[in-house]
Amino acid sequence: MAETTRLLALGDSLTAGYGLAPEASFAAQLETRLRAEGFDVKVINAGVSGDTTAGGRARLDWALADKPQVAVVELGANDGLRGLDPQLTYANLDAILTRLRRDNVKVVLTGMLAPPNYGRRFAEDYKAVFARLAAEHKVVFYPFFLDGVASDPALNQGDGLHPTAKGVGVIVERILPYVKQVLPP
Repeated sequence: MAETTRLLALGDSLTAGYGLAPEASFAAQLETRLRAEGFDVKVINAGVSGDTTAGGRARLDWALADKPQVAVVELGANDGLRGLDPQLTYANLDAILTRLRRDNVKVVLTGMLAPPNYGRRFAEDYKAVFARLAAEHKVVFYPFFLDGVASDPALNQGDGLHPTAKGVGVIVERILPYVKQVLPP
């Protein structure tokens, strides 16, 4: 009998399910959807609200304790919100992706967009970090984690930043084809 695939969802509040019931989180909805499509998978919710790429990098050993074969890396939103230097975001994600490759973990890297208040140059530099890393590490790239959800009040909680359960459902629906690319058949 084949072993259940362990999928690590390494992220921030968007992965953790900030403001949602545990079963409505990204990790929980992704697992439910994949299982419904016949995948024998356990999604490990390694989302920590407020985490930056530096925080994700610092807790990577802990996150890898369950020895996942696959990972969705959703980090960087808080770097962008705080206006952190995109080169720091790059360095932290580069270290995370390097470690995952060393451990033979297949990866889906998700991108993020910066808020407009830091200016066009920052937004361009920030956005470019994710695509550059995906190309350099040759990982599956989902360009914008909040695609179809960002700025839609019907799909976001009152803070305008965190998706509702329905919004998470949209995210799962859109990212699913990318995740399937890295899962064993």
